[in-house]
Amino acid sequence: MKKLLYASFTCLALAGMLTLSSCESNDGVIFSIENDISLGQQVAHEVDSTYRAQGKLLERNSSNSNTQKAYQHLDRIVNRILTSGEVKYKEQFPWTVKIIKDDETLNAFAAPGGQIYVFTGLIKYLNDEDHLAGVLAHEIAHADKRHSVKQLQRQYGISLLLSVALGNNASTLKQIAAQLSGSLAGLKFSRDAENEADVTSVAYLGGSRHYACDGAAGFFIKMEQESQQGGTPEFLSTHPSPDNRIQNIQKTAQDRGCSTSSAPDSDLAGLKSALGL
Repeated sequence: MKKLLYASFTCLALAGMLTLSSCESNDGVIFSIENDISLGQQVAHEVDSTYRAQGKLLERNSSNSNTQKAYQHLDRIVNRILTSGEVKYKEQFPWTVKIIKDDETLNAFAAPGGQIYVFTGLIKYLNDEDHLAGVLAHEIAHADKRHSVKQLQRQYGISLLLSVALGNNASTLKQIAAQLSGSLAGLKFSRDAENEADVTSVAYLGGSRHYACDGAAGFFIKMEQESQQGGTPEFLSTHPSPDNRIQNIQKTAQDRGCSTSSAPDSDLAGLKSALGL
């Protein structure tokens, strides 16, 4: 009887979601914005729990003054992107960025609904704030364009994904969280999704009027040089880099006519100092 009631509830919830959603308002995703946010919150809770247990999650409400300073610097970078006037779901998504203390991992990832994570290894590796802003803009674009939920929708199906969003499928939630964080076979975005995130990062950074709008290209150039010296950075293992990716970003910046002048790296320097990097 319980299984029957749950199945009925899921069907009703799904029907309601399908009724309230539209391709025009939700970028062709059947999943509603509200369910997108709920799924992101469920995934974030699982990711937080995993890294907290490992002692790697830097809590945003920490009493540690250095951690507080780190988030102040990081939030300023993120807010410049979010207030660029180019982020579609700026008001709807919570847009929370969290730091994972792992100096050996060069990675960042986005969960649905505006949940962003960045590893200290990536922050340590970068020496240019435009490049960090480029990575963050790329990840914000993945969330804003709803790439994660689109890919998850294709992989798991609507009913199963909705059960995760409703908090009724712990095993699938763990798998999705592991995929997004890269600790399991990463969630692979399509070439079109990666290209859209790259191109959108140019619009975000250009709209910020603070960063070189091709900042993501500088980051990928550095990544490319790193991979040629041996080994594949974690970011490239979960974000495949086609040969023309850098050129596409630079061409988009040229076509938009946005500034490619570097920003002062005061926040990056402060962020690295607060993290002891």
